[in-house]
Formats: sequence, C-alpha cells, structure tokens
Amino acid sequence: MTPAMNTGAHPFGGAGLGLRRALLGPLSSHKLGPVDFMEVAPENWIGVGGGRGRLFREFTERIPFVCHGLSLSIGGPAPLDETFLHRLRSFLDRYQVRCYSEHLSYCSDDGHLYDLMPIPFTQEAVRYVAARVRRVQDILERRIALENVSYYAAPGAELSEIEFVTAVLEEADCDLLLDVNNIYVNSVNHRYDPVEFLQGLPGRRIAYGHIAGHDHEAEDLIIDTHGADVIAGVWALLDKAYETFGVFPTLLERDFNIPTVAELMEEVGQIKALQDKWQDHVSPLQQIQA
Repeated sequence: MTPAMNTGAHPFGGAGLGLRRALLGPLSSHKLGPVDFMEVAPENWIGVGGGRGRLFREFTERIPFVCHGLSLSIGGPAPLDETFLHRLRSFLDRYQVRCYSEHLSYCSDDGHLYDLMPIPFTQEAVRYVAARVRRVQDILERRIALENVSYYAAPGAELSEIEFVTAVLEEADCDLLLDVNNIYVNSVNHRYDPVEFLQGLPGRRIAYGHIAGHDHEAEDLIIDTHGADVIAGVWALLDKAYETFGVFPTLLERDFNIPTVAELMEEVGQIKALQDKWQDHVSPLQQIQA
C-alpha cells in the first residue's frame, strides 16, 4: 500500500551536501558547519563494508541522510529490477534514510546506458511511468520523489515538459525532487521562462531540492555537469522558489572538479542564507494550505 500524501512536513530540513567517496576522508575530520543533511546514491553504498563502510555508518549516525538513485530507470522499457528494490529497501531501513528519490528518466534497456535518457512527453508514457512508480512505492513501503531532469531532446513530445512532469506526479501520487539547476539549464536549451516553469510546478509535492553548477557550452547550450560553482542565475531561481513555495530542504550537488571542503561549505552556507531570508515568509502556497 502506498503511504499517505506528503502534506509539506519534511522528516529533515535545512541545507545539505552530496557525500561523494572522495569526501569521506576530508569530511570525517571536518566540522560539518552549515550541513544539516547528506545525500548518497544507494547503488554506490549497498554492500560496502570494511573501513569505508564503517566511515559511512559514522556519517549516518552524525547526520540525517537521503538517497538519490542512479539505476532504477523508472521510464525504461525493461521490467523493474525488483531484486534490487528489495535490497534497496533493506539499505534505506538500515540507515534510517529520510527520503529516496530518482530521476524522471531512464538509463537501461538490455543493459545500462550510463546516461539519463529523456522519456517521451506523452500520455502513454505518463501512465506507464506512474504505474511503475506505484509498484516501487509498494515494494519500498514508502513514498518516493522524482527529479525533474535536464534533457537535450524531446522525441515524440505530445505534452509540454511541465504538463508531463505534473501529470506523472499526480497519477503516481509521489513527491517531487525540485532540481533548480535543471530548470535553468532546460530554460536556456529549450527557450522557456524558468520562473514561469517553476511557478507551474505542484509545490505541495516538493520533498526537497537540488542546486548545482553546469557548463556553458554556447549561447543556447548548457550541459548539466555538477562540476562547477553555482552561478548567480541559479541562485536567483532558488530564491524565487523559496518565495513561491516557502523554504524546503535543499542540497548542493558536486560530482566533478570537487573543490576544498571550505569552498563547498561556503556554497552550502549560501543555501542556508537564502533559507534564513525566507524563513518567516508565508508563501502563496502556504496561504492556500492554511
């Protein structure tokens, strides 16, 4: 049975940081400062033991954790890997993970594609993906969140991106991982207004958010890399998100060109500063819910 609807209460909060293996050592002896929670890809940690496994356990005992999956392939043509889902459920339970999210995309067929492929924006795809999400939630016995992803082509589109994302969330009755950088990236690549897109999302379903950097390849092409500092335009969009929906937990992703811990903490601190700015603000969404 799928758990009840998220009414806006988060089982964690504040500003977060993605924990990468390269950060285990540096962060183990460093004060976490503004970091209120951390996120890992469960595929990278399921079954890990030894010294690295002990370090990971120490982190999960210090701070709340969420998980952001890489291989569920929720929109893929191959059957769901239910063996993996049962292993995932045990992992989430063992480490008391507060939220599990995945990408609204697919990454496998007969084998792993090692990239996030766009799902066609069609009603048929909405029904297909929603049914798979409901099955995942039944096996995990918890709600999941789907991330709005960056994409570079929209094959066979019958719906707009915002229509497709909203329809999947509603039909699956799941939550949203709001990736602010992906909205910015897509708004440039597909030429739409990022604020209008943001404000069209179902804010009541937001579980938490992501913010990250990207590579600016050309005037009309941005690549989502998580390998650079967050730019001013993305910070401004996060600011608008808090104004629109109220403050929600938000995490900094950094996968490549990882800077010093001090520099990472500075960016997490910027998330915290924006959250503090809007902490007492009653958003239009919160006014409706009240």
